[in-house]
Amino acid sequence: MRNNKYIFAGWLIDGSGGPAQKDTLIEINGGRIHSVKKISPGQMPNRHNQTTEIMDLRRCTVMPGLIDTHVHLAMSGTHDRRIRQHQLNANFDEAKRMISTNLRDHLTHGVIAVRDGGDKNGHVLRYKRQTLDWNKTPVHLHSAGLAFHREGRYGGLFGRALSTNDNLADAITHDTSRIDHIKIFNSGINSLKQFGHPTPPQFQLNELKEAVQAAARRDLSVMVHANGSLPVSIALDSRCHSVEHGFFMGQENLEKMAEQGVNWVPTAGTMKAYSEQSKPKTPESEISSKTLVHQLEQISKAHQANVPMTLGTDAGSPGVDHGSGMLEELKLFLSAGLSVSEAVRCATLNAAKLLGLKRLGLLASGMEATFLALKGKPSDFPENLTQIEMMFIKGKSY
Repeated sequence: MRNNKYIFAGWLIDGSGGPAQKDTLIEINGGRIHSVKKISPGQMPNRHNQTTEIMDLRRCTVMPGLIDTHVHLAMSGTHDRRIRQHQLNANFDEAKRMISTNLRDHLTHGVIAVRDGGDKNGHVLRYKRQTLDWNKTPVHLHSAGLAFHREGRYGGLFGRALSTNDNLADAITHDTSRIDHIKIFNSGINSLKQFGHPTPPQFQLNELKEAVQAAARRDLSVMVHANGSLPVSIALDSRCHSVEHGFFMGQENLEKMAEQGVNWVPTAGTMKAYSEQSKPKTPESEISSKTLVHQLEQISKAHQANVPMTLGTDAGSPGVDHGSGMLEELKLFLSAGLSVSEAVRCATLNAAKLLGLKRLGLLASGMEATFLALKGKPSDFPENLTQIEMMFIKGKSY
């Protein structure tokens, strides 16, 4: 006899990007979704036996669990430089407490999977392999371990430096760590003193292309930190799997990204945090605000061009907190012109595909029954991420 569970959702955002559906019945069996169909409240199934469970969530919006595709779990979102420096140099025992707290904060905000972009000590990877108990904290953690950057260039906070004599592809080939993906830095960060100031690429096309091929031989995807036209163009021509940040990449790269189906993770919230942190009427405040507007314009153009965007917060950056950063990034996607359902797709189905989580991100027959029930209507999203009525992990309430 099947142990069925029925969820009556007042509104359903299934993760596909299509419009929200009113009055939907989700049937769950064995941790998977058996069926999803539209019904009226009067068509609720009867409880035939003690193994049938019926949950009435007609006042809630149900959607897949969210996925943050760019985080740094070894850091918090504090602005305090002294605290940040301590976190950067923390030993593993200190770091694992921070990582545990950050993962719990993600889960509290409906995030059921994260992709970590590296830390200079490899603490997050060690945490995943030695400490993480999925039964206690059911968040899928994908870790890059130590990211790669060119010696003397930006990236030392997140991994290992390669000298000019080191070959990036060889370093990837000979790396023996049990990582989930490769993270490569191919530019610097955005200037807060000169609007749109470009930095040269850290690796040339032949280097990055060989690196992506080396990663493929290990069955690993490649995420590339890149800002500016040339660094992003090189990343795309290398056939990487995702471009992180992509500030000031330009229309040509957006079109190339759409054509190749490369994921873009805009992390616009980082610049919003800088603009709010900076003293008013200073160059930093004005440039960060102007940069944020430019990035939102790029997101709007990417949406119109059908670029596959995934939502990543860069949580752990100054002013970007784990968990709540998801709410802020979703607000920015909406302000750039995406509908609620389209923004949810970026944080669910698109993100699940990028991470290779084949059973997550979409509420449909055969998919894993992992989803959120948020108080209120779709129009209340994303503010109602702070009002999660229920969370289901593989069909069980959590």
